[in-house]
Amino acid sequence: MEVLVDAHCHCVVAGDVDATAFERWCTGADLPAPAGVSYLDSQLGFAVRRWCAPVLDLPAHAPVAEYLARRAELGWREAGTRLLRAAGLGALLVDTGLSAGLVGLAELSTLAGVPVHEVVRLERVAEELNTDAAGFAAAYATALHARVAGAVAVKSVIAYRHGLDIPAERPSPAEVTRAAGDWLRAGGGRLTDPVLLRAVLWTGVDVGLDTGLPLQLHTGFGDRDLPLSRADPALAQPFLAAVSSPVVLLHGYPYHRQAGWLALVYPHVYADVGLTLNHLGARAPAVLGEFCELVPAGKLLFSTDACGLPELYLTGAAQYRHALRVLLDGWVADGALSTVDADRTASAIGAGNARRLYRLS
Repeated sequence: MEVLVDAHCHCVVAGDVDATAFERWCTGADLPAPAGVSYLDSQLGFAVRRWCAPVLDLPAHAPVAEYLARRAELGWREAGTRLLRAAGLGALLVDTGLSAGLVGLAELSTLAGVPVHEVVRLERVAEELNTDAAGFAAAYATALHARVAGAVAVKSVIAYRHGLDIPAERPSPAEVTRAAGDWLRAGGGRLTDPVLLRAVLWTGVDVGLDTGLPLQLHTGFGDRDLPLSRADPALAQPFLAAVSSPVVLLHGYPYHRQAGWLALVYPHVYADVGLTLNHLGARAPAVLGEFCELVPAGKLLFSTDACGLPELYLTGAAQYRHALRVLLDGWVADGALSTVDADRTASAIGAGNARRLYRLS
């Protein structure tokens, strides 16, 4: 089994979860399923029982109730250790923008048995600032430079907070000061002002130029509070054309072909398959093939975007390996590429590209 680098993920829940919470961690929904419906009757739910049940000493596709009972019997720490280590991951790049109820980086590293590297979320740094409106820009730049020490990337969730229709121009200092004043007078908190979102995004670009850190950009689907029609990476083309440091377009689906085109035509743009393959189950080979239609092999990266449940690391890795093998075997059989090229492609997407782009030892 080839060792993978998980180039974008989150930490796992610190404690046992009941059946309702388990289901909700498997979906982007924020409310329980209606009567007679289970979120686990989905491609992701089927994949969890396919790939994870044997790791907990159950047959593949064991009934949900049996799976959850066995998981509870083992306890979250033992189950988590088994599942994380079965994923065959060599390193984890963890977005620390989500932390409530989750283990810390050190504990995640212990559970997984591999190195863990931080990805700093730009908006979270702004939300933790203690400053006034006039000093916002300088205070944020100082705080971000300090926070990225030891990190491997920065990340923006501007797609969630406003959308990816980002102007190519930076906001002016006067605009930032006015917006910061409005935000602070309203009590601060969750950053949603479009001017401030652009300001912290451009500061992330500047810090990336100073430190060599890539910018990860959420695109495509996610939780229910995401304005999906505004998460199309094609909307970000003016911004992408205005920057020169590496930008990684995360997730993409259902706009993954747009992400692939952007990665093809802009030398500094990359695409990452995380989150997408985890949710698609038996359809993962088809959609991974759509990612591969345009993206050069050296610019496509594997990740899981796992969050909360250790199962999502394993299903993400297993789905990726299975889907890529189906694709590559088919292409080799069809004469589209050699076995040497197939092996080289698999190594690049699974780990090599991430090690190069994020400068992992």
